[in-house]
Amino acid sequence: MTQFAEDGLFERPRGGERAVLVHVQLEAFAGEQDFSEFRELAMSAGAECMALITGRRQAPDPRLFVGSGKAEEIREAVRQNAADLAIFDHTLTPGQERNLEAFLQCRVVDRTRLILDIFAQRARSFEGKLQVELAQLRHLSTRLVRGWTHLERQRGGIGLRGPGETQLETDRRLLADRIRQIRLRLEHVDRQREQGRRARRKADLATVSVVGYTNAGKSTLFNALTQAGVYAADQLFATLDPTLRRLDLPGMEPAILADTVGFISDLPHELVAAFRATLRETCEANLLLHVIDASHHDREAVIAQVEGVLTEIGADAVPCLQVFNKIDLTGEPPRLERDAQGQVRAVWLSAIRGAGMDLLAVAIAERLRGEGVYGWLCLPVTAARLRARLFGLGAVLGEHTDADGQWLIEVRMSRGNVELLRRRYGLRPEWVRSGFDVPAV
Repeated sequence: MTQFAEDGLFERPRGGERAVLVHVQLEAFAGEQDFSEFRELAMSAGAECMALITGRRQAPDPRLFVGSGKAEEIREAVRQNAADLAIFDHTLTPGQERNLEAFLQCRVVDRTRLILDIFAQRARSFEGKLQVELAQLRHLSTRLVRGWTHLERQRGGIGLRGPGETQLETDRRLLADRIRQIRLRLEHVDRQREQGRRARRKADLATVSVVGYTNAGKSTLFNALTQAGVYAADQLFATLDPTLRRLDLPGMEPAILADTVGFISDLPHELVAAFRATLRETCEANLLLHVIDASHHDREAVIAQVEGVLTEIGADAVPCLQVFNKIDLTGEPPRLERDAQGQVRAVWLSAIRGAGMDLLAVAIAERLRGEGVYGWLCLPVTAARLRARLFGLGAVLGEHTDADGQWLIEVRMSRGNVELLRRRYGLRPEWVRSGFDVPAV
């Protein structure tokens, strides 16, 4: 049972996950909305969804977000279902949360806190836990006034006079100190990640980053490409922690494939800011694989949501290849789609069935080669070390031997590897038959 203290403050119960879901359609956002994602979010957080309350308003009410009549309806649903909390599919102000809790006599959770709670449950790595905690503390720092209004005044009287710092000020200071500590730790983690990025750039390894809406099948696709064994499940935000694996590609050197956190509509700004270091893998990638659920009922809106987040984090300029996944649910055949210039723009496949995965590998290699060079080399027998390195990079497409015993090698590789072979393995301009230039020493 929900209880109130003698001073009128709301006392939160220690447990209880029976929830009433609330969604209000605002006139500013045209069109009907599907509530299945909202329900999935609540279930992913562990809530037992007892009732769904919907309504329409031209603008949010400043005091309760909903009107007084709708608030009465929500309170009645909470009472009838013995619910422990009301979950709003909206971002509430601190004042609205406090007023709603007093009126409904139960906990109130808005969309931002709901997503933060899911992230807190799913984070596994040290870095992921730090990022989630940072987002939670940033969110909490704007809402301290809800729980400490009775401590805003400094107490007086004999034995109670002190240096003058109120409990609210103390908590704000402690939160600020903890946020500062977490930022320092994340900066240290980011420096370690930057060392890895520098090593990959030095080795001239291309990076391919997997992005997309949550539950579009990113981790399943990642596992199908790399056999990484990353946890994958039919639920929102099944994985949070980024994973890097080697990706072997046909006819070219290997690349690095990066799996990232999924996006969602109205992604809390606290999370975008906290995960900015992790999302740098996306911003600095050579190619993005935008994984799209081909069976989603509102596919175009989901695509727009992901593109909006990519713009927000500064990754909109990175070349992108669309991957329409889950065609086993739509009956679509595996295929490649090309633009007017003949460049691959989309791949249709089923990661869980394996249909079209060979097409995806070809498409990735083709898009990455766009930044590389193609040509023929004629290597003397004294350049055996250089020849071995070409095979090691996966740059050899074909090889023949002429009458003098020299190797005629068809190659495709990045421009960075051309410079690497010149500096470290003695590639000479006179050995190039066609296709690219090697500067003289």
